[in-house]
Amino acid sequence: MSGSPRLPDELFGIYVHWPYCAKICPYCDFNVYAAKSRDTSALEAAILKDIEGYAAGLTGRTLTSLYFGGGTPSLCAPSFLSEVIETSAVQFEPDGDIEITLEANPEDITPERLKAWKAAGVNRLSLGVQALNDDALRFLGRNHTSDEARKAIDAALNVFPNTSIDLIYARPGQSIHAWLEELDSALSKGTPHLSLYELTIKEKTAFAKQVEREQFIPLGEDEQADLYIETLKLTAKRGLPAYEVSNHARSEDYCSRHNLTYWLNGEWLGIGPGAEGKLELPDGRTTTIAEQRVPDYISAVEERGTGSAETFSLTGIEAAEEAVILGLRSKRGVDRASVEARLGAPLNARKLESFTENGQLLEEAGRISLTEKGWLLADYIAGEILP
Repeated sequence: MSGSPRLPDELFGIYVHWPYCAKICPYCDFNVYAAKSRDTSALEAAILKDIEGYAAGLTGRTLTSLYFGGGTPSLCAPSFLSEVIETSAVQFEPDGDIEITLEANPEDITPERLKAWKAAGVNRLSLGVQALNDDALRFLGRNHTSDEARKAIDAALNVFPNTSIDLIYARPGQSIHAWLEELDSALSKGTPHLSLYELTIKEKTAFAKQVEREQFIPLGEDEQADLYIETLKLTAKRGLPAYEVSNHARSEDYCSRHNLTYWLNGEWLGIGPGAEGKLELPDGRTTTIAEQRVPDYISAVEERGTGSAETFSLTGIEAAEEAVILGLRSKRGVDRASVEARLGAPLNARKLESFTENGQLLEEAGRISLTEKGWLLADYIAGEILP
């Protein structure tokens, strides 16, 4: 991908977390609950009030993206999505046609829902396909088949040209050949964006318990690295090069503006149970974390005006370290001067030179970024170049 994503100078997004799922996947460690048959009206009202509560204390922000994540926000009523979009636009002036993403599962895709989401104001879909292999889908605890996933992708693209699909690879026993065949099948669907994640065993998940009981053995690090390298090669060859460690886009226009907000040190509101936000406040860069349990979140919004359970400000050094660690994940990298100003000290010149000589790091026009070779050790390199 040539050039840089066309982005505003200041990125400010809203992440809305919908905590309910029809089924909780064995790899998931997000704050989610079984949907069952619930009255969600109190939660919906709290989410709207939470946005308004934050807006009252924030001025001068221009909204650049809105992201409905979860959980499974495609279970929400389209009328609620519309209310959130309208409320956000009233409270924060939108930066033109902002990116509005909805996460959805393939089994939730119907012509009627697609039309309703579009009418509500959604303009980008993120489909949780996760695999295009039926055995893998059963292993991952998904509710759809590979055939249903393919049909859902086609239907989504008919209404939302800006559709992304998620896939999970580096599954137990997965060979390079098998993965590249599956990835090639996904690429042939023509979506302009792919999010490709290596299977990670998170603590307190069903998979963690299965690994502990030796029900399966995760793929080794070397095998994962080989799969990653081949993934980068095939996606680039097929016109969807990586613009971030795990994300691929056909062109700058299809890079996820909201996710770039995370990687490029922007600000975002974390709305909904357990959601995390980042804001630049008088005390410095500040993390907000909402109450996790739905009843606690609703009570917090009613009593305090926002759902925040805790906030903590980062020191200048902590904020700079965060900017480096996240920024090196994307092709854009980090601005060296601004990072060093926050650190109050220069980055490790000897390490920068060493990683540059090894072909893992680039420094151009005052920005430091990693090559694809460097992405294999992104977190390690970030730690090494910090003073």
